[in-house]
Amino acid sequence: MTTSAKALSERASSTSTASGTGTTRRRRETRAAWLFLAPDAVGLLLFVALPMVFALALSLFDVDGFGNYRWIGLDNFHRMLSDPMLSRAIWVTVKYVVLFVPLSFVAGLGLALLVWNKFPGVAAVRTLFFLPNALSLVVIGLLWQFLLVDKQGVLTHAARPFGLGDVSFLGDPKWALATYVFISVWYSMGYQMLLFMAGLNDIEGEHLDAARVDGAGAWQRFRHVIWPLLGPTSFFVLITSLVASVTGLQAFDLVYVLTKGGPDNQTSTVVFYIYQQAFSFGHFGYAAAITVMLVAFLVAVTAVLFKATGGGRFHAR
Repeated sequence: MTTSAKALSERASSTSTASGTGTTRRRRETRAAWLFLAPDAVGLLLFVALPMVFALALSLFDVDGFGNYRWIGLDNFHRMLSDPMLSRAIWVTVKYVVLFVPLSFVAGLGLALLVWNKFPGVAAVRTLFFLPNALSLVVIGLLWQFLLVDKQGVLTHAARPFGLGDVSFLGDPKWALATYVFISVWYSMGYQMLLFMAGLNDIEGEHLDAARVDGAGAWQRFRHVIWPLLGPTSFFVLITSLVASVTGLQAFDLVYVLTKGGPDNQTSTVVFYIYQQAFSFGHFGYAAAITVMLVAFLVAVTAVLFKATGGGRFHAR
């Protein structure tokens, strides 16, 4: 064998060995990745996927509170079309989402921009804004119920100079939903602030420095640099706030503690109506059918948002 042939043979052997080593390493990394994902996968299977399948099956039955099952096919879904109380709950949920999602988005982004830069006490300010998220929503609801109790609450007394001292914020149909939205925004804006701060911290300082050198003011830097680069973060905040406002704990816990759907069903959201059908009236099959349609609606809306925004990459479209 000539010297050149030996060299080619050794090179091929080393390449084959390197390839084999790389394949083995990839397999180990793949196994490690699956091991890390396994707990979440099992959790999603047990607490999300299986309950959804069970709800879909349950929606095809008439189930009472005594565990009696009777096959009725799609009758529960037909019933939804002629249920005026469900229509009202949907309308309340739509109004709540239309108010809550943009207000909490703007409040979270505004707070993030406010505490993004360093100043004395910034850590304490961030903690205060996020503090409500460290408490249970039941505690939050009880706190605000105490503050807004008719004619005796702290905020009710504070509102008297503005002519609102006799207003029942939780008992008046004209004020109940707006009060519920305000409390929800107050509770959520600290969490959204942290999400936006994470997005802001990922922005390279060179982009902002270049904008300053070009003479861009604060508003121009935000509009042309910060806002486009916050696209993925904004998309995540939008999706999570949408889901939370429709199906999250604040769509049930706050309603249950503050108003129990009243007054005059002005704060009865779809999630609260599902609870009433299942645990107040014993219509478990009908409640499951509403749940199935609600989940299907959220999946469809999320898919549309993914398609319209390129998966949240607004500026990359």
